[in-house]
Amino acid sequence: MDIQRVGVSAEVIGKWIQERTDIQIRIFRPPNYSATVAILMLSLFVGGFLYLRRNNLDFLYNKQMWALVAVVFCFAMVSGQMWNHIRSPPFVHKSQNGGIAYIHGSSQGQLVIETYIVMFLNAMIVLGMVLLTEAGWQNDHRKSKVTAIVGLFLVVVFFSLILSIFRSKAQGYPYRYVCIYDGCYSVRILLFC
Repeated sequence: MDIQRVGVSAEVIGKWIQERTDIQIRIFRPPNYSATVAILMLSLFVGGFLYLRRNNLDFLYNKQMWALVAVVFCFAMVSGQMWNHIRSPPFVHKSQNGGIAYIHGSSQGQLVIETYIVMFLNAMIVLGMVLLTEAGWQNDHRKSKVTAIVGLFLVVVFFSLILSIFRSKAQGYPYRYVCIYDGCYSVRILLFC
């Protein structure tokens, strides 16, 4: 029995024994109730929390809280968290020269750590956009200028990193934002580099 190839599940071992001895082994697996118990516990927790706060439910009408929940959900879905949930890829893997690869080399795959990296980069781009938006509403000219510069810096640098990750995964992609990895540090806004 080649355990390295077929594994050590009960079905495989039962089939192997049946092939050699003609003894039928019936395998019984009890139902897995862990998902049902987890949903029930979560429902009890949320219900208990709402019951304890029944006199003060103003937090349900907080626009900032719902906006934050929506943005975090968007970050998770855009970065590839659902793909990771469906495909179960490795966290990291070894590169061809023996180092650790954080970004998968092809556009057909993605690592778990890559999801977190893309989520962080998207969050920094959004933070830069929020700072740029808030800079226009500030009354203090000096604070407004600093906020706008920091926001612009965040957008330019992190959008450039997102494009460089995309370029490394999709060979032949002709666009860059800021050439960080090629040694040229001039700002080139979506030009052929």
